[in-house]
Amino acid sequence: MQKITHIEGRGLPLRGNDIDTDRIIPARFLVTVTFDGLDRHVFEDDRKAADHPFDDPRYQGASVLVVSSNFGCGSSREHAPQALQRWGINGIIGESFAEIFFGNSTMIGMPCVTASPADVKAIMERIENNADAQVHIDLVAGTCEVDPSSRDREGFRCAVTLPSKMREAFTSGAWDTTGMLLDRFDEVRTTASRLPYVTARS
Repeated sequence: MQKITHIEGRGLPLRGNDIDTDRIIPARFLVTVTFDGLDRHVFEDDRKAADHPFDDPRYQGASVLVVSSNFGCGSSREHAPQALQRWGINGIIGESFAEIFFGNSTMIGMPCVTASPADVKAIMERIENNADAQVHIDLVAGTCEVDPSSRDREGFRCAVTLPSKMREAFTSGAWDTTGMLLDRFDEVRTTASRLPYVTARS
């Protein structure tokens, strides 16, 4: 099982409330058998319509997404967090998240932490002023830090929150249910050997 206690990397600011899953990954791309290649279509329609942070050269390679409120609302498609993670996002900071998007993100090991609107705004502004700034999320301490820059010599630090059960799942590795099964696969085999619908021969 993989424990997740810290997420760090360059940030990508994405302004706007109520960004729904159909904008994150349009419905026409949900017909694939696997999630492979979804990263190529993240925000495809938004990116065609106007300049978009996901196309900004300054943010290529960023791994911490910073969003506004009610991010991931709309239909409950697990493809949305899958597409973001495959693009390179390892964690998200926002004012709030839609419940199903939050749960789907947890299941693939992509923490979504919340901060106050003022702190989210401050993080976005610092990233926009210095795209090379490193963002550090500490799930154990419940903090987010943005490294100092030539414009902001003090850097920035704020509190972030994550439900206690989710924090425990990430820091213990229990979010990784497949990993939990593999770690105790001898017990799985033992249980399966006692099940008539598994052991029955046609």
